[in-house]
Amino acid sequence: MTNVNTPSHLNGSRERLELIPQKMQVLSGSALKVIAVLSMLLDHIAIVFVSPDGPVWFSALGQQITLYWCMRVIGRMAFPIFAFLIVEGVRHTHDRVRYGINLFVFALVSELPWDRLFYGSWFTMRKQNVFFTLFLGYLAICLFEKLRGRFWLQASSLIALFVVASFLRADYGNKGFCFILMVYALYEYRIFQALLTGAGLLSSTWFPALAYIPLMLYNGKRGFIKGKVLKYAFYAFYPAHMLVLYLIKTLR
Repeated sequence: MTNVNTPSHLNGSRERLELIPQKMQVLSGSALKVIAVLSMLLDHIAIVFVSPDGPVWFSALGQQITLYWCMRVIGRMAFPIFAFLIVEGVRHTHDRVRYGINLFVFALVSELPWDRLFYGSWFTMRKQNVFFTLFLGYLAICLFEKLRGRFWLQASSLIALFVVASFLRADYGNKGFCFILMVYALYEYRIFQALLTGAGLLSSTWFPALAYIPLMLYNGKRGFIKGKVLKYAFYAFYPAHMLVLYLIKTLR
């Protein structure tokens, strides 16, 4: 299943509602990946090592600003960017099967360090890592396009994958799954994605909407992450950073 028949509404990243002048669109896909992984890393460091009850720096609009709060706010930017990159993957990959297999394999590989770091066990079904959410969202988009013109099969596939996302309880769950589909459906209208995200579509807070600051600056170019080594290094960062954080936590 290869990327041959791209839907007309996804042809050309320039054919969308633009609020940012093109000369200001300076971030490549590689830059977005770096921002996403650094945001995720900061989020996980906060969860593992920083106390939510730490010193209050100051208060604003009824919110107590702490180190933990700031790190989690920045950390919530990661998933919307990853979701957007999944949609970009659908649009640009030359081999959708291989792309999907990569997502699934790294979901499996990441599960052990995920469970160990956040739940203290090498295996638990309490919650699964975010790669499962990304994989299910990717699979849903591919099936939606493959089954174009067959409404009931499309609907049945999406409902079935929604149920799987709910059952697995992967990170961000069925909300994350639906969010990826929303990013796909509203690809040309990123401002609407931002508004819906800020309104709590993805979570109960507006924090994830901050991701649309870098996303608005995306220029549609691939960037410096090219070739198998860098590509798989990007995938491997997810399980590797959790393993490193677990070792640091254990050796403290």
